Amino acid sequence: MLAEIPEENVIDRLGLESRLEEARSLIASVPEEVIVNKARLTFRGPPVVGSHGIVADFAAVAAGSFAKAVTAVAASISDNLRDKGPIPNRQENQLLITGTAIGSFGFEFELPNPDNNEIFPVRSKAEDALQKIKELFRLAANGTDDEVAELIDEIHPRAVKNAAEFLEYLAENGAWCGVEFKDEYFRFSNIDQLRFSADRLKEDNIDERDESYRGEFQGVLPKGRAFEFKKSGDKNIIKGKVGVKIDDADVLNRKFLHQAVNAEFHVIQFGKGQPRYTLESLDNISA
Repeated sequence: MLAEIPEENVIDRLGLESRLEEARSLIASVPEEVIVNKARLTFRGPPVVGSHGIVADFAAVAAGSFAKAVTAVAASISDNLRDKGPIPNRQENQLLITGTAIGSFGFEFELPNPDNNEIFPVRSKAEDALQKIKELFRLAANGTDDEVAELIDEIHPRAVKNAAEFLEYLAENGAWCGVEFKDEYFRFSNIDQLRFSADRLKEDNIDERDESYRGEFQGVLPKGRAFEFKKSGDKNIIKGKVGVKIDDADVLNRKFLHQAVNAEFHVIQFGKGQPRYTLESLDNISA
């Protein structure tokens, strides 16, 4: 508004300049507030005494196991998680226990905060990880094999293993849990449902392998990063996704569309669900 008023209109400018100075003063007086995201993990069963307390040994291991699962899923979302070795960026995605959860006894976790000195602070991957873990527990309890397989394909079998180890520890102690985050809540109904879920997520129920086929790519959706591949001498079409290591998914349309090739896909199959195919590298394609 000041820019539109000529410099010589002193009286007109004085009022706006006074209001601008007042606004700046008010803004400067307001303390910076950080919006803190918190999650709640509660337990039921023999280790818990109502809302009064929880067995210390159980609580320490359970909280640590849950936090490890969160950091593993966060690393997988960043595509940094490998089958073996330390979990990458673990420190950046650590949960902080800030209190006890009301109701059946449990913990309140504070998520890592973004750097407020950044103009566009990067959201912590722990947020997405908590959402994925909550969804994994829900699907393990009530979802189909295909629904669980789709989520496993997104995160990483090793991260699923960490989540399963958390559930297995609870099952060993006769306990079950609930997770609350961003006004969404999932809680296992009882110990039987948790044990059923833990058994479903065991490593031997997840088949991970590589398979090679001769055939032709029928097309790729670059934004959706989805491909179709027709096997030679077979009417069936393999549908899969282009892995994140391939920056430009459209290269498959430009270089390999309807060309006879050998292609190796990474396959993940959960239970009796449909296999999930991923083309992880262009090096896995040969003429």
